[in-house]
Amino acid sequence: MTAISGALGGTPRRSPRRRTVDTARIAQLLAQAGDIVLAEGFTTITMDQLAQRLGCSKATLYSAAGTKEQLVQTITRRFFQTATEQIERAVAEEPDPRRRIRTYLTGVGTAMRVQSPAFYDDMVNYEPTARIYRKNSDAAARRVREMIDDGVRAGALRDVNGTFAGQVVALAIDAVQSGALLRSTGLTAGDAFSELGDLVLDGLNRPAGP
Repeated sequence: MTAISGALGGTPRRSPRRRTVDTARIAQLLAQAGDIVLAEGFTTITMDQLAQRLGCSKATLYSAAGTKEQLVQTITRRFFQTATEQIERAVAEEPDPRRRIRTYLTGVGTAMRVQSPAFYDDMVNYEPTARIYRKNSDAAARRVREMIDDGVRAGALRDVNGTFAGQVVALAIDAVQSGALLRSTGLTAGDAFSELGDLVLDGLNRPAGP
């Protein structure tokens, strides 16, 4: 053992440049694996198949996530985190309280269309990812409630129970994504979220004066 390796505890450390490259590669693998899983679901696909399609070794894939279960949870969290950031950026650029709600719901519709029916079914039927989904659905309901309350305070919307309205929106989001509303109405997901925005905002309009 050399004096240098002994001083570092026996194992030479990788350079910061190497760690940066490794981190970038892991991020790339997670993004590419996410595209596959969001399009096809995750129940039937194996880590062997993912590694083959990603053009990497299983060891490299396992460096991104120690197990398949950890991988699908990471992909699910990353999906909702990225979607939330994109939606909130769009909302922040809209000063009108009414249009902020429409922008938010449109953004939710755009994001959720990325999830295939296969992924949605897998997500809600696997408890760890179902918890992630419920957490984000609850957050969406709270966010809508906040925007409704902001609109009421600004005088742009009539005074309603924001908690109730937010929960109704959350239930509608779930029904659209599960396909229940789409099957019964014949609407696409994008059209359904547009209709939801119209319904919410029309219901929140302040009544016309005498």
